[in-house]
Amino acid sequence: MNMLWRFTLGMMLSLISVVASAQSVDFVEPRDGDTVPTTFTLKFKVDGMRVAPVSDKREGVGHFHVLIDARDIEPGYVIPNDNQHKHFDKGQTESLMFLQPGKYKLTLQFADSAHRSFGEKMRKTINITVEGEK
Repeated sequence: MNMLWRFTLGMMLSLISVVASAQSVDFVEPRDGDTVPTTFTLKFKVDGMRVAPVSDKREGVGHFHVLIDARDIEPGYVIPNDNQHKHFDKGQTESLMFLQPGKYKLTLQFADSAHRSFGEKMRKTINITVEGEK
C-alpha cells in the first residue's frame, strides 16, 4: 500500500507541474476567421500567468498587446507603442477596437512590465475581416 501511495503522489505532483507550466494566451473574441463591424470588442485570456498593470513588476505577471498587421516580436524585445502595436498596460482583458474595412492579421502578445515580449509561447495570431456599414 505504501508503494501505491508513493506512486499516486508522484503522478499527482507531475500532473500539477505540467498544468502549472502550461502558459498561453488567446483571443476570446473575435475568433480566427470572424467578420466584425468597424467597431468591435476585443477580449483576451491568459493561462499560466496573471494579468496586471505595468506597475506590477513581479515574476509571473504581465499585460496584453495587440499587433495589427505587424511583425512578431521576439522574446525579450520591447514592443513598440504606435498605431500597429496597441498596449493594454492597465491590465485590461477587453477593449473596443476601431478598424477600417478590410482584412487584418491580429496578434495577441503578452509582455512584462517593461513591455518586453514573452515570445512565441505567449502569442496568438488570428485573421479577421472588418466590414463597413451596409
